[in-house]
Amino acid sequence: MTTTSGDTPVRRGGVRAEERALAPDLARGIMLLLIVLSNTAFHLWAARRGPSGWQPADGSWLDHAVQFTMIIMLDLRVYPLFAFLFGYGMMQLFLRQTAAGNSERGAARILRRRSLWLIVIGLLHSTLLMAGDIVGYYGVLSLVLGLVFLRRSERALKRWICVGAVLMVFFAAQPVVAALLRGELGTLGDAGAEPGFLAYAAQEGNWLTAAGTRLETGLFVTFLASALALVGGGYVVFLLGFWAARRRVLEEPGRHRTLLRRTAVIGITVGWLGALPAALAHVGALDVPADAQSEEGALTLLRDVTGNAAGLGYVAAVALFVHWWSSRRASAGSGASGRAGGGTSAGVDAGAGVEVGVGATVVTAVSAVGKRSLSCYLAHSLLFAPVLAAWGLGLGEHLSSWTMALFAVGVWLVTVAGAYALERAGRRGPAEAVLRRLMYGARGKTG
Repeated sequence: MTTTSGDTPVRRGGVRAEERALAPDLARGIMLLLIVLSNTAFHLWAARRGPSGWQPADGSWLDHAVQFTMIIMLDLRVYPLFAFLFGYGMMQLFLRQTAAGNSERGAARILRRRSLWLIVIGLLHSTLLMAGDIVGYYGVLSLVLGLVFLRRSERALKRWICVGAVLMVFFAAQPVVAALLRGELGTLGDAGAEPGFLAYAAQEGNWLTAAGTRLETGLFVTFLASALALVGGGYVVFLLGFWAARRRVLEEPGRHRTLLRRTAVIGITVGWLGALPAALAHVGALDVPADAQSEEGALTLLRDVTGNAAGLGYVAAVALFVHWWSSRRASAGSGASGRAGGGTSAGVDAGAGVEVGVGATVVTAVSAVGKRSLSCYLAHSLLFAPVLAAWGLGLGEHLSSWTMALFAVGVWLVTVAGAYALERAGRRGPAEAVLRRLMYGARGKTG
């Protein structure tokens, strides 16, 4: 290890293979499946929309079942998961750099460079392929939050997490309470507003026209939406990632089982129950005014604010699985060692080995996606947009909610296969390799 004095950066690059923890990588791999599923709605550009302007409102019973499930489990539930993991990884990188001898300012400088390049990558991605890009959005958040909070004490982090939670609940509840006091809760919102999916321009037949719309949407999401998140407390899950990384919650899930169990059970329960009214209304099982189901309506606000709890619950559930999986493999390994000289049935041992081997391959492949999350995220758009959009092959016009979900799973599996092949070859994802070089320079190749 090379150390330096002052603010001169230490000569080490990014994370090495032996420094990686399974839980964050596995969570990112699963997250990308959830993201690709949640992004299917705006690719169904010919479908009839409901008052929410997002999920299609037509189709068979199977389509409605998929729509119901997505509203409950995915819509505005995956991005908090992304935010937590982004913040967690950012703090991991900062701590790793300072532990290697880099100064805090030097480590912060590397992260600042990373944030700026993520903004550039995000805007290029949104303009060329997918207007709903979140890389640039989180690049802005990481730039601001890293500058303010990376070197703050744990006490300060907790204080600002509480402030953010209060702000988030206040801004979500304020219009609902005001409408309730006026006796106009059912009319809160605007069912006649332009459907939100149009901002993604999948329905536009001309690529240049679509690119202009995507750029406008990308600029809004990257800069205005991130500013609103900073003002309105939307940064709270990001800071929770900072706090959890300092506690090594995902690296050492066994030490934090009580916290993880409570977070998983309470978070997922609150998240799913919070989205239940919107899902029931969407499929016609709950009779509410159309305005209440709109993008600014009471049911949508309830769904959105409880999505943060679900996202945290998903992270905790993955961490608990990793703890169980690691313990099981350790037990299997010690059992196999104990039986090596004892003449136990070879058939039993072989069967157990196959079971563990298949499971290990699946876990390795999904976590390989997590290690190459930026490459796989961008690959989704390369496989989605030209095939589904009206300016491409236009397949989105002919799919429904359930067939689109199958297509999305297929796209994710393609990225799993590609990431697993790169893992076996010992190679990084192409986007990670480029970003690493931009962050660290030539030493990023060997660090």
